[in-house]
Amino acid sequence: MTAGSDTVLDLLPMVFADPGEALARAEQVLGGRPAPLHASVAHQVIGIWQRDFGDLRLALTHLRRARLWAARADSAEREADVLATLGVALVHAGRTRQGMDALRRGVERGAGHTRARVLFRRAYAWWVLGHHREALEDVRRAIPVLRQAEDVIWTARALTLRATVHLALGSVERADADFTAAEALWETTGQEHDKADAVESRGLAAFRSGDVPAALRLLDEAEERYAKLGTPTFMLNIRRCEVLMAAGLAAEALAEADAAIRALDGIGGQSTRKAELLLAAARAARLAGEPGTAIARAALAVRLFAGQRRTWWETHARLVLTESRHAAGRGSGRLVADAAAVAEKLAALGAPAAPEASLLAGRIALDLGWTADAERHLAVAARSRRGGPPLARMTGWAAQALRAQAAGSARGVLEACRRGLDVLDDHRMTLGASELRARATAQGAELAALAQKASLVSGGPRRLLVWSERWRATALSAPPTRPPADLALLTGMTAYREIAARAEEARMEGRPVPTLEREQRRLEREIRSRTLHMRGETPEGGDRFDVGRLLARLAEGDDGQLVELAVLDGRVQVLLCGQGRVRRFEAGLLAAAETEAEHVQAGLRRLAHPGAQARLPVVEAAGRRLEELLLGPAAAHLGSGPVVIVPPGRLHRVPWAVLPSLRERVLSVSPSASSWLRARETAPPPGGRQVLVRGPGLATGGAEVPVLAGRYDGATVLEHDDATVPRVLRELDGAGLAHIAAHGAFRADGPLFSSLRMADGPLIVHDFERLDRSPYRIILSCCDTARFATVGADELLGLVTALLPLGTAGVVACSAPVNDAAVVPLTLALHKSLDTGLSLAEALRDARAALPPDALHRATGWAFTAFGAA
Repeated sequence: MTAGSDTVLDLLPMVFADPGEALARAEQVLGGRPAPLHASVAHQVIGIWQRDFGDLRLALTHLRRARLWAARADSAEREADVLATLGVALVHAGRTRQGMDALRRGVERGAGHTRARVLFRRAYAWWVLGHHREALEDVRRAIPVLRQAEDVIWTARALTLRATVHLALGSVERADADFTAAEALWETTGQEHDKADAVESRGLAAFRSGDVPAALRLLDEAEERYAKLGTPTFMLNIRRCEVLMAAGLAAEALAEADAAIRALDGIGGQSTRKAELLLAAARAARLAGEPGTAIARAALAVRLFAGQRRTWWETHARLVLTESRHAAGRGSGRLVADAAAVAEKLAALGAPAAPEASLLAGRIALDLGWTADAERHLAVAARSRRGGPPLARMTGWAAQALRAQAAGSARGVLEACRRGLDVLDDHRMTLGASELRARATAQGAELAALAQKASLVSGGPRRLLVWSERWRATALSAPPTRPPADLALLTGMTAYREIAARAEEARMEGRPVPTLEREQRRLEREIRSRTLHMRGETPEGGDRFDVGRLLARLAEGDDGQLVELAVLDGRVQVLLCGQGRVRRFEAGLLAAAETEAEHVQAGLRRLAHPGAQARLPVVEAAGRRLEELLLGPAAAHLGSGPVVIVPPGRLHRVPWAVLPSLRERVLSVSPSASSWLRARETAPPPGGRQVLVRGPGLATGGAEVPVLAGRYDGATVLEHDDATVPRVLRELDGAGLAHIAAHGAFRADGPLFSSLRMADGPLIVHDFERLDRSPYRIILSCCDTARFATVGADELLGLVTALLPLGTAGVVACSAPVNDAAVVPLTLALHKSLDTGLSLAEALRDARAALPPDALHRATGWAFTAFGAA
């Protein structure tokens, strides 16, 4: 490359506008016989590229050569600029003392405009090291000079850096002002990499202000911009891990951090970034319930940060290490002292995480019975309840609740828990995606547990019921935000159906499908990403649960009772609601009930096949043991009327009709008493349209559908090529009754991709969320449609739970694999009873009674459950 000095100097801004092109041109310059000045610039460009996107060792080699050529060119300004770049690279390599020394000499060698650029880079190094006050001082000195020189690019960089430092110190408003000013400047430049970085920084700002959907959207946009430039995104990985953890997606954050560490090691990348990624991985592992992994990652991060002289970061890593050791059961006086020292250091550094460390110290001290020490630390942590982002305020209220518990004030515990969960509710309702709402509840699990214990002590069964409801199925308390008319999302969902259908067809024909499966997974990630971007809409006038209202509604029925199962310290507490009162009974251990429920499920799977008659007594015996564990003495007080069961999320696999006391009665299940009340008070739509859907590939061909079509005059029948997802959704919207005979597939790894098989591919949960109003009653005569994934604190994600907040008042679905042929008489009998005006629960009871008494048909009846109240 032969060019004038100005052209070669243009390579420096180009490295952040078009990194690949800048690298190629710099190598071309060095391929000739460049003048010392030009050689210095070319080596610096290659050094910057390798520092940020490649091998840090190569970066240092090129930057040292750039400095030598600058000295030969006898240019103090050039040498100052290279020293600044070299200093930042040395800091990223963990050679902190050498790096800061190079930056100091750069400041001394430079003058005017060049010196301001060096000051900016020293400020960046201070930020990397966690010295925020020094960073602010250097950038404060640089910005006026850069502005006076009308250096748009470097002024925008300096504003972006200052905003990022403000965020680290918790000054969100100042950060927003600087980000806005920087963004306006970036729009006037062609610096595409810097623009992507600005979008990424705005994502961080959105997260710090509590807007998780906006943060996810902006970080995804930044990733798309980086991808077009072909540059790695390790800082973005770190920031996205932070947002994913706040959204309750800790396992995903851990996977992303570990993958980024492997990629960074593979290219010999920055030691500083590796330490930050290890810290992110440690935090994610702790939240994901993997304390051993968290301890290993955090301990390595501590060693790296200490070697890099990064006190701010080292202290945060020590916090995670101490939290993880506590989570692993290593409570001790030494651990209290460690947590207290970390809290003191974080406070001195002005870190927003200081209250979290004080809460940890107080919590461990309480476990050891050191009440005076606990009070001192918890009082400090409790100050954060008055202001700041939602999760910081929740930390403060958790500390206040623990203080009240230590003081023996049940009233104080309940007040603190109420205030803390109110903060979480406000935060949850900013989330539009039902998955994020459900997962966010994990952040209030401790407050909910404290409140339930305190309510049992101070207020008896009625107050325990109120607090059980306060924390039960909260993700279902309002409909998820309806997905926007996003063309890319709609296109992606259509492509997903087509690919999934092709993959299913290939499997049936015995053809390999890895390429199709990879594309299906890619489309799933894209769909999920776009739905997570949705911002929530806070419903107006949200109702608080009212025990009196519940008891009045129950009294309207035939002496019906509602059984809510709460879990305290691992044991099932049965709250029996009815006859104008709430009574409490203590049953068995939750863990034992879960094990027994799995035995029952296994038995039902065996009974779905002819010839398994001998297994029936085994399943019945397991049902008796399960009843003792789940209902205990309450079973003798159920009376003879209908029963509504409200189980915790971990008991969603229980086929309740197997329990002897529930087997022959009107039985329905609801995620919460509040959900049951809403269903009971939901009016059916005018007109009461019936929609009958028959999907492909059923062993019976959906034999009940033609019979039902003859029974319901004027019903819409969708089968064969008419049973496509768009057509089915259009007809289901606002229907009075829908019967869907289709293969169901439950996805434990992605419950919102659980599906019903239609003619053109899968009808997934995300599709149902697009309905304005789901059908008033739905019968799903296929396997696994009542299976759920447990997420968050006690939330369920699946097909049924997606329908209930959207206007469906009653669902009949199946929680186990069933015999297709045996389902036909069950569903026909069910519809026959519905014709007489019965509810779904009443009709299901009568349908079970009408089946032949053999094991196969009895198991089929037990596998189906009525949900809701219609």
